[in-house]
Amino acid sequence: MSSSKPFSLDEFKDIYSKVPRLCVEVIVKTPEGVVLSLRKLPSWYGKWHIPGGTVFYKEKVADAVKRVAGEELGIKISSQELLGYIEYPSEGKEVGFGTSVGLAFLCSAEAASMKPNNDASEIKIFKSLPDNMIDEQYNFLKAKWEYINKD
Repeated sequence: MSSSKPFSLDEFKDIYSKVPRLCVEVIVKTPEGVVLSLRKLPSWYGKWHIPGGTVFYKEKVADAVKRVAGEELGIKISSQELLGYIEYPSEGKEVGFGTSVGLAFLCSAEAASMKPNNDASEIKIFKSLPDNMIDEQYNFLKAKWEYINKD
C-alpha cells in the first residue's frame, strides 16, 4: 500500500479479514454516459469497474467520495446522491480474504478530463454496460440504469 494509506498492507489484511470493509463507489454520470475504469490490480484484473475505495477511520463518507474521485479519476465531483449499497461476496475468492460493502453514489464531474491512477489502465464512458464487469457492480448498475440515465 502507498504511504498515503492509514496502515500497512499486513494491517489491512489483518483488519479486513475480521470485519467487512466500508467503501464508497463513485458512479460518475456524464452527458455521454457512465464512467468506468479498467482494473489492473490482481483482484478482478482486466474487468471494468465503478471507481471506489475504502472509507478511512474518522473520514466523512462525503469526503471519501470526493477523495476517491480525485485519486481514481483525477477529477472533482459536484453532486452526490446515494443510490444504495453493493455487497461483494465474490471478493473473498478474488483477494483471498475479507469482503466489502460499498455505498454507491451518483455524481457529476466538474471537469471532463479524467486520468486513471495506478490501479487502472484505462477510463472509458459507457452508454450501455460492458459484459466484462465485476458481477456485483454489473448487477447493481443494471438494476439502477434507467434511474441513472433519466433526464
